[in-house]
Amino acid sequence: MQAKNPRYRLGVDVGGTHTDLVLLDTRTGTFAVEKVSSTPKNPALGVLNGVAKFIEKGIAPGDIEFFAHGTTITTNALLEMRGAKVGLLITKGYRAVQEVQAQARDGNLFDYFYEKPAPIAPQSLTCEIPERADYQGNVLAPLDREAVRAAARKLRDAGVESIAVSYLFSFMNPQHEEDTRAIIREEAPGLQVSISSEVLPRIREWARLSTTLLNAYLEPVLVRYIAHLSKGLDDAGVHTQQRFLMQSNGGVMPFTAAIEGGRTVHTLLSGPAAGAQASAYLAAADAGRGLVTLDMGGTSADIAFIEGGVPLEVTEGVIARRQIDVPALDMTTISAGGGSIASIDGGGFLTVGPQSAGADPGPACYGRGGTRPTVTDADITCGYLNPDYFLGGAQKLDVAAARAALDTEVAKPLGMSALQAAAGIRRIVDMRMADEVRVFAAKRGVDLSTFTLLPFGGAGAVHAAAVAEELGMKRILVPMRPGAFSALGLLCTDVVHDYIRSELRPFADVSPDHAEEIFALLETRARQELLAEGMKIEDAQFSRELDLRYTGQGYELRTPLDGLFVGALDAPAMEAARARFDQRHAQIHGHAASDRPVEVVSYRLRLRVSVPKYQPVEEGPPLHPRAVAEAQKGARQVYFDGVTPLDAKLYERERLDIGAIIHGPCIVEQFDATTVVNPGWSARVDSFRNLVLEREA
Repeated sequence: MQAKNPRYRLGVDVGGTHTDLVLLDTRTGTFAVEKVSSTPKNPALGVLNGVAKFIEKGIAPGDIEFFAHGTTITTNALLEMRGAKVGLLITKGYRAVQEVQAQARDGNLFDYFYEKPAPIAPQSLTCEIPERADYQGNVLAPLDREAVRAAARKLRDAGVESIAVSYLFSFMNPQHEEDTRAIIREEAPGLQVSISSEVLPRIREWARLSTTLLNAYLEPVLVRYIAHLSKGLDDAGVHTQQRFLMQSNGGVMPFTAAIEGGRTVHTLLSGPAAGAQASAYLAAADAGRGLVTLDMGGTSADIAFIEGGVPLEVTEGVIARRQIDVPALDMTTISAGGGSIASIDGGGFLTVGPQSAGADPGPACYGRGGTRPTVTDADITCGYLNPDYFLGGAQKLDVAAARAALDTEVAKPLGMSALQAAAGIRRIVDMRMADEVRVFAAKRGVDLSTFTLLPFGGAGAVHAAAVAEELGMKRILVPMRPGAFSALGLLCTDVVHDYIRSELRPFADVSPDHAEEIFALLETRARQELLAEGMKIEDAQFSRELDLRYTGQGYELRTPLDGLFVGALDAPAMEAARARFDQRHAQIHGHAASDRPVEVVSYRLRLRVSVPKYQPVEEGPPLHPRAVAEAQKGARQVYFDGVTPLDAKLYERERLDIGAIIHGPCIVEQFDATTVVNPGWSARVDSFRNLVLEREA
């Protein structure tokens, strides 16, 4: 049973190598951290193992009132193409849309051998349904219900697990899709059904179809995972109904919302989004500078920008070469993690990734049977990691195994020492991350010299100084718990749902009453879903946006309406929206055309329900600060350049008081991460117990 006065909030982030858990005590404001090995075959087992560790330490499971989870379950299923068997119902005459897709071509535009990704629903499982609505939603041809019944039986007998339904202009009139879903549930009640008017009621046929197909492909995977995880939590005694999943937009949604309503695709960047959200919330003091986040875990490195305390956001994207147009934090991911495998390619050159050793067997130094050299093996060989203090000493690292793997797989084939091979691996991975940040910044007009680098994840702070030096950045902010930072971010966000409705119309022809009517429809749907999720309507906050473009443009800009009206939209608010669009166009594209007519493309609504969050506490310096020397626990030789060893002092982070300053070369160790302070850098503990690294003059 749920305790009468629950006191704990739990955030869980599943990574490729480790699963991180943060347990917040709401009475004291303190939190505890656990790291357990991830279980790739069934990630829920790793989560439950971590929960069990807290229970073993005396935490009453009934006292956990809130459970938030960032997961890569759908991302991995898409990357590995192990989703459900999918069938597709589409308007008669349009079955080729999935084959044609769009004109965009990833990679080399002049590649004559280019092949589009295999269709999620092959032509053999695609059924044309006689029906038709026009661009205004008027029914031109009624839905052929018998055709739907026949298609449902055919797909059921073919063994499909999930059906996608995408009819022409259904975003203007969803009735045919809704009727189709009802018929499918009569004929094949065990199948999942995704309808485009729910998943993405937005203009642009291929984007809408692609997103709906992805939802259908991944929904059974997520439903099974949530069912397994929910049962495990129940069996462990964690009976709270406040169970949430992280979304790509930086907000969370209840488990129930992920199962129904076509929201599975909103979890595709669930894991990385938590870290970016934590950066925006917990590093608010640095928001004026702007932040570049570097989340380097076991399998990849995720990069995002925070400006004005808010992560940059996009509404269109591509994941694993698949078009997906849902709101998401603007992030990029590269295969540069601690488990990334180093090898010699066909040309005899050293490469790192994209393959990863993952959690099983993991890097060679883990001693679990891995024989391939990884970035972590290179780090420990160069002296950056303490073999006796990994995860606070809970896991011993085998330096000899790391050197042997490097020697066999890299050093001997290239005619160099294991140490030189390790330095080369580090150099490659550091350069790759720096190059990705540089390109990402150039595309968004970001001046990196004014930004702070915020590294986290198990390996982020190990490589941060080298990446910052390559980028010319002079300041690094390492949070208090870098290894569990993404999990902590799950306790720093709100419930967020996004809604959209496309209706292409000249802006001059859109009256305030008409716009208000469409937003009212979106708000009605939002309130209905909120009630179904067991949340209070009075806690809801709504924000509105219009997607606008100059007439004839092929793209639009999101234009917020916040602050332009009170109560309901009126004529001055619409005029102000047009002016705001011109300003945004000039800001983003360098020019505006205030004399040109504008079109409304879509109406957007964001629902936000605030939930209690972790509150970082600013502290003053202690009255009797400990000497920095008291935090020192030894020294060891570290090869910063791969050639010359330097004596680096070792510090225990927990023993560094606020205001303490240390100078590189040195290494700061803690349970969940290691921070490397390169020569020429200093580190200071700020009032939030962040470690601020700065390049010395």
